[in-house]
Amino acid sequence: MDTSYLTTARDVYKEAALNPQPGLCCTTTPVWQLPDLAIPKTMLTMNYGCGSTVHPRDLAHSPTILYVGVGGGMEVLQFAYFSRKPGGVIGLDVVDEMLAACRRNLQEAELQNPWFRSSFVDLRKGDALDLPISGESVDVAAQNCLFNIFHGRDLERALAEMHRVLKPHGRLILSDPVCEAPMPEHLRNNERLRALCLTGAIPLNDYIKRLADTGFGTVEVRARRPYRVLSPRHYPIEQVIVVESVEICAIKDPMPADGPCVFTGKAAIYFGEGDYFDDQKGHFLTRNQPLSVCDKTARALAALGRDDLYLSGSTYFYDGGGCC
Repeated sequence: MDTSYLTTARDVYKEAALNPQPGLCCTTTPVWQLPDLAIPKTMLTMNYGCGSTVHPRDLAHSPTILYVGVGGGMEVLQFAYFSRKPGGVIGLDVVDEMLAACRRNLQEAELQNPWFRSSFVDLRKGDALDLPISGESVDVAAQNCLFNIFHGRDLERALAEMHRVLKPHGRLILSDPVCEAPMPEHLRNNERLRALCLTGAIPLNDYIKRLADTGFGTVEVRARRPYRVLSPRHYPIEQVIVVESVEICAIKDPMPADGPCVFTGKAAIYFGEGDYFDDQKGHFLTRNQPLSVCDKTARALAALGRDDLYLSGSTYFYDGGGCC
């Protein structure tokens, strides 16, 4: 496969490190406001992501965290807020200039945050396609708006590398653009537009399938939001293409015999005469209490044909709990 597009991407982010560019990527979630956390202005300017990968419920028990594609360092600082131990966050980037900018920004963060030490973050040069990390050595791995740049085989390799370095039941947190409309080949193969996270997006279900094929037994779709609009006014296309951003957590659980548990924000509510409904397969529904269910459980409950079960569609918002 031609890998020249990776060289273009590195050049784009080298320039973004040397000359910070607000709006290079469009973050679709508010920046975390946490007690005693001050984020340097340059980090905010260099927030080249499309969502957030920092979720407190992933970060209990002082995990070791790997973050690939450090950018200006905002999310490694946020992760360090929760870990607060030397080397607790490993930050990797393939672009020397971005590593240098991140290092400077972390030094500024140390001046602004009495609790923070630069030693909390272990910055290393490293490639997402060949992680310089031992197998089963990290609890949480994350990337924000990087993997959509990769073409198919390289995306598979990047996901496999993340799976390799995670401990059993470890969590891979991803924020990436997705797109349900067919992306014209001339845009998909435009190296610069791909590096800018505009044309490498794939459909959400394809992304989920790639995670399952990699071996992640549980996949949670935590958020889905509008990201960018590609218009014929600005791009050589015939109709508007809407790109969305998603936040996903893929957990290195054993693969169930009937396939992965994929949560897309569906819920079941029992509203029958009894106090509860038990499907005898591990799903216990108290009357009029919604239960989050994975997609395959929703299908199984729907197949029962009961008139006292309500099953919602996918909301693409999942915040834990429920079946499985």
